[in-house]
Amino acid sequence: MSEAATLAVVICTFNNAATLDGALARLAGQKGIAGARWSCLVVDNNCTDHTANVVQRYIAEGNIPGLRVVRELEQGLTPARLRGVRSSTAPWIAFVDDDCFLRADWMANAAAFAAGHPTSGAFGGKVVLDWEGQPPSYARAFTYCFAEQNHGDVERQVPFLAGAGLVVNRTALTACGWSEGPLVADRVGKSLVSGGDVEIVLRIAGSGRELWYVPQCELHHQIPARRTTVRYMVSLNRNLGISQALADALVFEGRASQWVSQATANTTKQIARLLRQAVRVARSGELRAELWIQTNFALGQFLGFWRILRMSPSRRRELLGRARRPLVREVSRQREVA
Repeated sequence: MSEAATLAVVICTFNNAATLDGALARLAGQKGIAGARWSCLVVDNNCTDHTANVVQRYIAEGNIPGLRVVRELEQGLTPARLRGVRSSTAPWIAFVDDDCFLRADWMANAAAFAAGHPTSGAFGGKVVLDWEGQPPSYARAFTYCFAEQNHGDVERQVPFLAGAGLVVNRTALTACGWSEGPLVADRVGKSLVSGGDVEIVLRIAGSGRELWYVPQCELHHQIPARRTTVRYMVSLNRNLGISQALADALVFEGRASQWVSQATANTTKQIARLLRQAVRVARSGELRAELWIQTNFALGQFLGFWRILRMSPSRRRELLGRARRPLVREVSRQREVA
């Protein structure tokens, strides 16, 4: 395998030792990797459980190449990912969550794809949800909440990728500016506001790099029963709505001065939609949970708009359009200069 195919697996973890144990066990059991050059870095984001003991056990067993642990004191998934990037040197970085179990041939397939596509920006594979018990029907209606990803059984270019098992080209990550200045916070403590992986994908795509879906890089995302309650999914979708508003701002293609009027119009539509959905929720029976979850996603979009509106003008300008395509960005710049 060529040097350009070298891959660093970065696992960011916060008090999730039990599933981290499972994730590391799958890494230790990778097959067909004789020629693949890879290593693993665990980023301890202020864990207070027995995470350190779990990692040390796998280090002692010696079945995971280059396994080591670093600590990130700033709480949140974005600073933890950034620590992982800055603490590794491999040309390719795989962000594998501590609750994601890689298929036994994942590493071999990822290394092969990276070697064959050295200029692509990022790639990701099939994400299968492993439910703890039988999930309620409303949970199955919102599988996107858990990063389910299935674009079929053939490799293809895609406009977007889920964050679970996302593999990024270090050169692309640096070129798009994320390594020096991420803009979106992600999962700080117990907060469910996400979007850091969305920012990474959008900024890489906005820089002109290709995104690829590679189905043979399959992983299984562990979904405990506590994450399928109505209360949890309502909170999760409200925060996903906030993340959607931030993502929309990142790819906004007009002038910065146009954003407020357009966002205000969109928010007005969202409020009307919220009212209609509230009436439907009040009248419905069987679909009450689904409609309540949808309503909270729309509410989250409104809260996201308000969050951006309250930013300082300089911070808002930094966010708006940061992930626009290069041609759109240049045209917009010329218009503002004019």
